[in-house]
Amino acid sequence: MREYKIIRLICCLTVAAIVLMTASSRYVMADEYEEKIASMEDEENQTKDMISNLEKQTKATKDSIALLQEQKKATEGNVSLLKGQSDALKSEIEGYNGKLDELDTQIEEAENKMQQVSAQIVSLNDELSEIRRQKEEKEDLLKKRIKKVYEKGGSRGMLQNILDASSLKGILTRYEYLNAMVRYDRLKIAECRKLEEELQAKVAEVEEKESELNAYQDDLDDKYNELENLTDEVQGKLDSTNSSINAETGKLKDFDTQLASLDKTMKSLESQTAAAQAQLAKQVAQRLAMKKEDTSGSYSASGSELEWLAATIQAEAGGESYTGKLGVGSVIMNRVKSSAFPNDIKSVITQNMQFASYRSGKVELIIANGPNSSCINAAQEVLNGARIGDYLFFMTKYYADYYGISD
Repeated sequence: MREYKIIRLICCLTVAAIVLMTASSRYVMADEYEEKIASMEDEENQTKDMISNLEKQTKATKDSIALLQEQKKATEGNVSLLKGQSDALKSEIEGYNGKLDELDTQIEEAENKMQQVSAQIVSLNDELSEIRRQKEEKEDLLKKRIKKVYEKGGSRGMLQNILDASSLKGILTRYEYLNAMVRYDRLKIAECRKLEEELQAKVAEVEEKESELNAYQDDLDDKYNELENLTDEVQGKLDSTNSSINAETGKLKDFDTQLASLDKTMKSLESQTAAAQAQLAKQVAQRLAMKKEDTSGSYSASGSELEWLAATIQAEAGGESYTGKLGVGSVIMNRVKSSAFPNDIKSVITQNMQFASYRSGKVELIIANGPNSSCINAAQEVLNGARIGDYLFFMTKYYADYYGISD
């Protein structure tokens, strides 16, 4: 009997030891599980930090691009304004050149007229000199004749010469001849004087004309010089404007170079962010798979939530098949049911850096206009419990190929 009790005690101790070992094993497994989950959450947090840093870089790059685009737009405005000024200055110079050409013609015509008038003055002066010569000859001749008359006794001598005629007819003939000579001499002298007066008046008139032409030419020269100065001044403005255009155009090239570099940086950041988000999606999916969360089942949604869900389905898969629409709705509802995401539809959709269609404003635009019936039906189905898998993430094939993400 005693041996039996000992054996029974040994058996009890053995059973107790086995129970303790099993419990201990379970505790060890639980600890390992919690450690694994914690490790996975740490990895997720690291990835989230990476995504956050990439988002900051992306925002800074976007801000730089926006600033450069504003500066480029302002510079383009300056170039456009300067080109308008350049065209206006060119037109002004063309106008001045046209006026200069007209003045050149007028100056040439004035110079030709002056040459003609100068030639007239020379000719008239020659004629005047000839008339004066003839007048002087006639006056000399008259003086000589009068001198001879006085040498022969003056008036008495002339009278005696007349009386010495042999007959009365001879006396009358000599008297008439003498008077005729005197009248002729006086007439020719008077004619010479009159002609000289006329020539002097003509010379004065021509000289006045020459003076007018000189004044006219001086005025034309002044206008020509003024226009030349204006042309030089405007040409200087044009040269300065064209220099500014070249400088501003150089800035535009610099902006294009910088924008191209920033665009390359932006694409790289977008690719890195997409890859990091894909990595985070895998990490979250793996952790939730270990926790074996059940994201199935229906969801009691308000009218507003139905509208947000339908609008997001339309924004993300409006051109896709009905299955594609259910797929987008399934991902959203799986997230609502998951502990890794917000627990209401709008918060899931508006969560930072999750749905590009929301960030672009497309979802709210669709809400303003009202989602279409197909997307509303798809939204209602997933709310009622329909699912296309237990996926928590999706990406279109275009963007998966664009960012080089294979799964």
